Amino acid sequence: MSPALVVVIISLLLGLQPLATDLFLPVLPDLHAELGASMAQAQLTLSALLLAFGCSQLVWGPLSDRFGRRPILLWGMSTYFLAALASAMATSIEFLLATRAVQGVAMGAGVMCARAIVRDLHGVAEGTRVMSKGQTGLGILACLCPMLGGLLTDWLSWRAPLMALAAFGALTLALLIARFKESIRQKNPYALQSVELFKTWRAILGHPTFWACSLLSAASFGGLFTFLATSSFVFIQGLGLTRTQYGLLMFTMPLSYIVGTIMCRILLARLGMRRSVAVAGIVTLLGGTLLGVSVWAEASNSWAIMLPFHLFMVGHGIHQPCGQIGAIAPFPNAAGTASALNGFLMMVVAFAIGGWLGLQGLAGAEQLAQGILFWSLLTALTAWTLIQAHGQTRHP
Repeated sequence: MSPALVVVIISLLLGLQPLATDLFLPVLPDLHAELGASMAQAQLTLSALLLAFGCSQLVWGPLSDRFGRRPILLWGMSTYFLAALASAMATSIEFLLATRAVQGVAMGAGVMCARAIVRDLHGVAEGTRVMSKGQTGLGILACLCPMLGGLLTDWLSWRAPLMALAAFGALTLALLIARFKESIRQKNPYALQSVELFKTWRAILGHPTFWACSLLSAASFGGLFTFLATSSFVFIQGLGLTRTQYGLLMFTMPLSYIVGTIMCRILLARLGMRRSVAVAGIVTLLGGTLLGVSVWAEASNSWAIMLPFHLFMVGHGIHQPCGQIGAIAPFPNAAGTASALNGFLMMVVAFAIGGWLGLQGLAGAEQLAQGILFWSLLTALTAWTLIQAHGQTRHP
């Protein structure tokens, strides 16, 4: 496979997650009227998807180490397409929750394999740069999602964004069938044996680099997910934006993320991973702090929230490639399993946020500010302490 094709495939696979969440965001307020869903149930359509996504990776990872990335991707993307199609036909919130959970299981195969493919084909330094290019592609896809979701929901119905997810799944599956070549150099015939799997998990979970980088990626993702889970309620119900206006506003968010991924490659070349992440920690904490100040000052303009969050997203664009590849870098022979554990930890954070918001009983600007400030602080502290101590791996 050519380097350009690899980046395109990685971008599409990584894009499965933001498409499944961001394209669906404008739909959330409609679920009460259309399916009689409570606010907690509406939030659960996101949390169930992401919990299934996280847990499934624990299975997909060892399977891909044993049988290869290609069969796992083909099975996963076929299931993703069918689940998305079924969710668009839901007539009850319970059926929608079930199909979204199945979609999350299938999505785990794609995103987990994307990270593992990068480690299969590249060493740590080059792998981080390739991942940042894939994350740039993810950002481009994410730019289109909220705007497209808002337009489809306003012009057609809440089912239209779900049909768009099915179409994306079908196109990605077709590309994989036609062009993807197996990336794993040597399959591990013992990957599914319980003793071997336990040893692998113990080695990964006992490695300080894995924990430092996983905490970095999970904390940064926690801030993003807090925003995703609350923003439609804050901007549509709280500030009175239409769904199309909300989509246009959200269109700007991935642009700052793309800037962050480009900055990541520049900083890596000049400063290395640890100092790059330390710089990004300053940007992240500044964004979270300014957002909290804006909300607590009762600023009523949507840009008073969005502009500080753009700073957070620039930092996010640096933290994610470094954190995700850094977490699996020490394990070239178990990249699938390490990728799965890293992804699982991020989704545990997302599910916890969904549960916290459900207990709050509402998703307003105050909850948005509290959550993002907390995750900004944790991300910055991790970047300045654990990454500096353990973020450099000696593996090629």
